[in-house]
Amino acid sequence: MKAIHIKEQLKEDWHRVFNHIANLFYEDSVIQFEHEGSDMSLQFDHSTDAQHTIRTSAKLEVDGQMYTSQYAIDYSTEGTEKERNIRMKRALSHVMLDVLEQYSGMTQQWGILTGIRPTKLYHKYRKSGLDHAQIATVLKEDFRISDQKIGLMEAIVERQLKVIPDLDEIGQEISIYIGVPFCPTMCAYCTFPAYAIQSNRKAGRVDKFIDGLHIELREMGKWLTEKNMRITSIYWGGGTPTSIEAHEMDALYKTMFEAFPNPDSIREITVEAGRPDTITPEKIEVLKKWGIDRISVNPQSYTQETLKAIGRHHTVEETVEKFWLSRNSGMNNINMDLIIGLPNEGIEEFQHSLEESAKMQPESLTVHTLSFKRASEMTRNKDKYRVADRDTVGKMMEMATNWTAENGYVPYYLYRQKNILGNLENVGYCKPGEESIYNIVIMEEVQTILGIGCGASSKFIHPETGKITQFHNPKDPAAYIMTFEEAIAKKIAILDEIYSS
Repeated sequence: MKAIHIKEQLKEDWHRVFNHIANLFYEDSVIQFEHEGSDMSLQFDHSTDAQHTIRTSAKLEVDGQMYTSQYAIDYSTEGTEKERNIRMKRALSHVMLDVLEQYSGMTQQWGILTGIRPTKLYHKYRKSGLDHAQIATVLKEDFRISDQKIGLMEAIVERQLKVIPDLDEIGQEISIYIGVPFCPTMCAYCTFPAYAIQSNRKAGRVDKFIDGLHIELREMGKWLTEKNMRITSIYWGGGTPTSIEAHEMDALYKTMFEAFPNPDSIREITVEAGRPDTITPEKIEVLKKWGIDRISVNPQSYTQETLKAIGRHHTVEETVEKFWLSRNSGMNNINMDLIIGLPNEGIEEFQHSLEESAKMQPESLTVHTLSFKRASEMTRNKDKYRVADRDTVGKMMEMATNWTAENGYVPYYLYRQKNILGNLENVGYCKPGEESIYNIVIMEEVQTILGIGCGASSKFIHPETGKITQFHNPKDPAAYIMTFEEAIAKKIAILDEIYSS
């Protein structure tokens, strides 16, 4: 941990941003305004002149050594108070990052970006009229993003526009996320709504949850039908929605297709069957019955010791077996996930995972970088889980980049998370033409995602203004059972307000 003394009392939102920048270099860094007990001191100067030019500078003093940086940027308008505040935070972040890079010897390839949606920024500049070269200049000079990451962003944006040519108009439609909060066990890195199904089954919560989900599907379907809404994509997530029994899945899909309007225009339906130990021939037959052939079978790792360490109680052999069961039974679009930086894994283990993936050639491979999520078991007991260092994690990501290119995959979406190893990213790769529409629209925030079910988050995006309103269903099955009817009413009220015209 590093304590950084800043010689100026900051606005609260500036304080948070600078803490995020410091955390790119030092785990659990502290920003403080007293010199005593600090490891280094940072002094800012900043001003805005009558021509709307912002000038910032930073001086970092560590152990008698001084590191300095200066930056200036011109704006054509004065901007609103909110815009001026954002501009100044960005300009100060620029010089802070520079002096910390000078001192530490690290280079942050994502520059000052600490948010989770880099490509959304790229789309913003694209829609403002800038071409690729102009966007690259802005991202490099003002955000300090590396050429490599800018190239990745450009490739992903071009792929997204090819997959969804109407991406800029798709806000008139809606996508739907349906959450089933049960899993065989809870993974150590996970903070998704995931409750052990057997204990909840015994307590009667699984049946009651499913009853409530049928009602919510029907009630939200009534609103969608009254508005004659077109549904772009549907994603069954969780938890693991294949944790429930085949007949329960069948009944839920029946309700979904009966309740939702314009089923023939739905571009994509995905079921997250991520835990191989939940996949059975009977459940695959249910998927086929309803014309659903896009699923996930997620290994995360092909090292048995790793699976045991992270709380996944299936075997490597079972992952392979269930993949081929799914493939040979007619699942034509299978995603698999790998996680870089899992406990006790290094170059050798990740290379093995890539080699095993090569034997199956799933339609898409999502490469995640481990993130220490605040509420996860892994974060609560960090000393118990030894993970790879920054350089090793970076090499593993490079291995994934090279492997996907060699095997005919293209990147089509990415996102980042706080406390992600190596300040890296999560990238979705696929064979061309096999992209997940849902993954694109949720990451780029181009349309409303209506959340139905336990732990489902709704993100309502006004189709004209782009204003975002969020609503979260309870994560706990018991709480969902008690409150889902109230949640339905609140979501319908928000939808009525947004789509009143």
